[in-house]
Amino acid sequence: MKLLSITIQTGQVLEISHLTKEYPTPQGPLSILSDVSLEFDRGDAVAIMGPSGSGKSTLLYILGGLEPPTSGVVTLEGQNPFDLDEKAIASFRNRRVGFVFQDHCLLPQCTVLENVLIPTLIADSDDYESRARLLLEQVGLSERIGHRPAELSGGEKQRVALARALIMNPVLLLCDEPTGNLDRKSADAAASLLMRLHTEQRTIMIVVTHSLELASRFPARFELIDKQLKNASKLD
Repeated sequence: MKLLSITIQTGQVLEISHLTKEYPTPQGPLSILSDVSLEFDRGDAVAIMGPSGSGKSTLLYILGGLEPPTSGVVTLEGQNPFDLDEKAIASFRNRRVGFVFQDHCLLPQCTVLENVLIPTLIADSDDYESRARLLLEQVGLSERIGHRPAELSGGEKQRVALARALIMNPVLLLCDEPTGNLDRKSADAAASLLMRLHTEQRTIMIVVTHSLELASRFPARFELIDKQLKNASKLD
């Protein structure tokens, strides 16, 4: 069974055309995504829901240039990252895409400020430290810039990860279960922060989540289940 194709006619900053992803198995190719077409403009925000193993994270990794599709085309600002060599695609991800994962993926030996600045290490010599400090102020961690991850709560770690994801002013912000490891109060706070910063930064934001509370904040919502991508605008 093929995955339902859905097109969102909102712009051309991010375009996904006839995207297909298959994995080889002893029984033959396993189809995860098939003929998916999407278009997004600056400021768009979409939540994608579905059970574990349904292909949500795979879709995110393809859009972020981490994993190539079996077929189809992904372009961000007119560039197909999978046409680039290994060095160029790494630069593409670094400059144009921000990632927030369920596990914050902070380096334990680095301070909060140093963790936020990690993506800038392979960038030009612009003054990223002032932007990092501004982002940390926006996420409420100005007083914690010298602390290390072990000294932070789960919610604080995720706020550091969000600041790090935005440090390069990305066009595309991809979040994979960003509130999955947080308690209810911390998850609510993280969700509010995520939506506020997305609006301020005018990124394209695509979030994979199991949380109905988080998904309900998004103007566009889809459910990936039984190899079908379904409109999930009503989450009552």
